Amino acid sequence: MTEDPRRHLIEIAIEPKSKADQEKFAAALPSLAADDPFFGVSVDSESGQTILAGDSVSRLKHVIERLSREFGVQANIGQPQVAYRETLGRPTTIDYTHKKQTGGSGQFARVIIEFRPLEPGGGEAFVNTAPESNVPKAYVPGVEKGLRSVAESGILAGFPVIDYKATLVDGAYHDVDSSVMAFEIAARAAFREAGRSAKPKLLEPIMEISITAPSAAADAIRAAIHEAQGHIKESRLGDEAATFIGEAPLATMFDAEHRLARRVDAVVSVNTRFLRYQPVPQVPPPDGPDDVFPPAIGMRA
Repeated sequence: MTEDPRRHLIEIAIEPKSKADQEKFAAALPSLAADDPFFGVSVDSESGQTILAGDSVSRLKHVIERLSREFGVQANIGQPQVAYRETLGRPTTIDYTHKKQTGGSGQFARVIIEFRPLEPGGGEAFVNTAPESNVPKAYVPGVEKGLRSVAESGILAGFPVIDYKATLVDGAYHDVDSSVMAFEIAARAAFREAGRSAKPKLLEPIMEISITAPSAAADAIRAAIHEAQGHIKESRLGDEAATFIGEAPLATMFDAEHRLARRVDAVVSVNTRFLRYQPVPQVPPPDGPDDVFPPAIGMRA
């Protein structure tokens, strides 16, 4: 369940214009994936949109150009979006029972799952410590599948959940009404309920930035980094060139090279490298609770 976050930092929605374009698009995907380990494709479970993902806007633009030039795919393309992530804010234990009786065989599954946040980069883990007398091993894959499906679709704003551990500590089953599917449904509901009690956080990718510009533009570059919610860790000032090394959120670095070049009217070099995910700064309303996060609706095109 663990992914390399450096691979999929940017997402772009793509919609082939016709059935023929859809077929050509599907035929092109194996070749694109084989040529580029940082390229990924998925389907948004809620919108049904096809999403292309990569580590930079330029890489995805290159993929889109190849789709048109090499494979003849005509498509509508969305705006680049940051691939946010979600995580748990605190441990919580959920005791959930799925029970449904519709005449004849019913559905029954009880799960007690401990959800715990992990350190950044800790990945996603599932552990089963439930007594087999209460949760037979045959039903455990259903629990894991249910948790994984919710982790992929999110519990806060529709982005994948990372850096957490889910432990199935106990449960109960029925000789007739229990099934793998019933335990899958119970696990999904338990994870969603955890999303309400574990104070989930929205995470954004933080990039290491290295910016080189003429020395005369040093003050303007410093100001631009501050405006981009970044901070400078190291600066080297020479007679002709100045270099600044620091950190900034990826969301503020879209098209940074061109924007800075226009701002200072000079050639500017910008290099970025993924460092980590960290919580998006929370800005509570003046009279609201202190755990309100900025609205995430619309973050994903």
